[in-house]
Order: sequence, then structure tokens, then C-alpha cells
Amino acid sequence: GFLPLQGHIVRNWKVRWFVLLQDKLLYYKIEGGKKEPSPKGRILLDGCTITCPCLEYENRPLLIKLKTKTNTDYFLECCSREERDSWALDITGAIHAGHPVQVQELHRMKNSFKLLENISLHDIVERMYDSSTGIKLTRNLDQGNRYKETFTGSALVDWLISNNFAVSRFEAVTLASMLMDENFIRPVGVRSTEAMRSSDPSEKFLDDSTALYMFAESSKKNTSSKEEVHFNVSELSGKIVKQGFLVKQGHKRKNWKVRKFVLRADPAFLHYYDPTKEENKPVGGFSLRGCLVSALEDNGVPAGVKGNVQGNLFKIITKNDIHYYIQASSKAERVQWIEAIKPLT
Repeated sequence: GFLPLQGHIVRNWKVRWFVLLQDKLLYYKIEGGKKEPSPKGRILLDGCTITCPCLEYENRPLLIKLKTKTNTDYFLECCSREERDSWALDITGAIHAGHPVQVQELHRMKNSFKLLENISLHDIVERMYDSSTGIKLTRNLDQGNRYKETFTGSALVDWLISNNFAVSRFEAVTLASMLMDENFIRPVGVRSTEAMRSSDPSEKFLDDSTALYMFAESSKKNTSSKEEVHFNVSELSGKIVKQGFLVKQGHKRKNWKVRKFVLRADPAFLHYYDPTKEENKPVGGFSLRGCLVSALEDNGVPAGVKGNVQGNLFKIITKNDIHYYIQASSKAERVQWIEAIKPLT
């Protein structure tokens, strides 16, 4: 699948097509909408160590870090927590292929806690912001530093339990850790910041009255201008139905680029982001009301499509008669996207 990868010499981000084999991770360049036949590079998994979640980049909370036995660091970014955990589990399984007990432990840890049905992390954060029933924000002092609008770890645990998001303090701590992994909240002060660097995932978030946390900058309500507020409320407030990396043809230059697509309902919008950029803002998007979505046959290049494309194409026509040509990574993924979009049109 597609994952953004940070370069070694020029520390920019490029999207590559990754293939996981038994002993290595290959990555390919996409040129003209098609995967090149030879890999651009490879990550040898023998002696490799994996860090997940990796919190070294504040604006990229869904990273996996791989360190080879020659001490080369690779940073891979996923588009959702579920995708990140799935990649991390499969890569770790390949690294420890000769140690089945460790692989079994990984599966046990992955399945040890699941969010309640019909509850998303976005819903929890929205409730946390509520002025009357949300988490209470206070001023706190930590080793001479004064912090505004913070809450303690134990206060968040209490709030999650009292609002029925968790039934025990262990579940609440796990849920709070998810919120931190997804960059909704962040630690402030010495105690909580040091805990985040802990090698033990169960100790990254502290159920403690001296550990301070606050809302991360990326999740704060942006009220800088009327236009921006309207954009956020009307388009980006819907529930995320599906997200993933797809290849999209440009409108002007007709070139193909990998974009992160986010499908939302109520209201129904499809936005796309440039995964190589630091800011998490859409570079485009449109309402799905009145749209037509359909698969395009792979025998021959349809009219309106430029380049020697890989295949698995589908087309979305907006009610304003704008045509979007998009490639999925497989026929199955194309079917999944079409089936997710159709009910929202």
C-alpha cells in the first residue's frame, strides 16, 4: 500500500508504494500514475527495531519508525490508527518470524482493548470541548512553569469513566493513550512528558493528579476568521466514514499524484490532502450530494484520462459536472470506495 516516507538526504516526504516481504520492505516510485517495475529502495528487516507509536514529529502523529541494524532510520506515515497498527503488526511479525511467542503476544496486545461501538475518538474530543459537560480546564504550575487550560491525567480518566467511554481506569488510561497517539491531546510539564518517552506503552499516559495534559494545537477549534470557521463547520465536522491513499489525476496538468482521501458523512464531503505537506489541511474537496460515481474498465484508457495508468480506475462526476479520475490500489479497494461513496450521493 501507499505510505509517505521521509528521505534520508533531503528530509522531505515522498509517497511510495510499499510491499512487505518475509525479510524486507520494498518501496516503489509512482510515475505517471503507474508503479515503476524496479523498487526505489529496500529496508532489510533482519536486526531491525520498530517504534510504534512514534511521537518524534508533532504534526505527524501516525508514524512508524524503523531502525535497521546499520542504524539507518526510516519514518513511515499511515493515514489512520487502524492502518498504522496493522502495518506495525505485520512488520513486527516479519521481524520476529522466528519467534512465534512474540508474535502471539503482539496479537494479544492489539486485541486487548477496543473502542465501544459507534464511538470515535473525534466524538470523544468534541464532548471534551463542551463548555458545560466537557473536561474542566485549569491553570497549573509545574516546576516554576505556569500552564493555562490544562487538565490532569487523573481528571481525564475520571471524566472518561463518568461519561461512559470506559468502564475501568485501565480502559480509560488506554483510551487516553489513544487520544495522545492521535495528537488530540499532548503532555505538558516534566512528569507527563517524561512518561511519554517511556518504552512501555502502558505507561505513556499517567493516571496521576500531578501529570498535566492539554489539547494539542492540531485539534483546537480554529476561530481566526469567519471564512475559516464556516469551512470547518460546514465541511470538516462530519463523521469520518473512510480514509486512505488513492492516486488522483490533476485538473490542469493532468498528472497523477497520491493523495490522502477522507470521506465524511453528515454532511457528505470527500476531501483530499497532500500527504507530503506538514499542515493537515485539505488541498481540495467537494460535496457528494448529486454526484455520480462509477468504476471504469481497465481495458484501454478512458477518454479524459492521461498517462499510462496502473488501472483500478473510478470516476466521480459532481453536480457541477466536474470529473474526478481516481485510481485505487486494487479492484477490491475500488469496490470498497465506490460502495462507501454511493449512499452519500
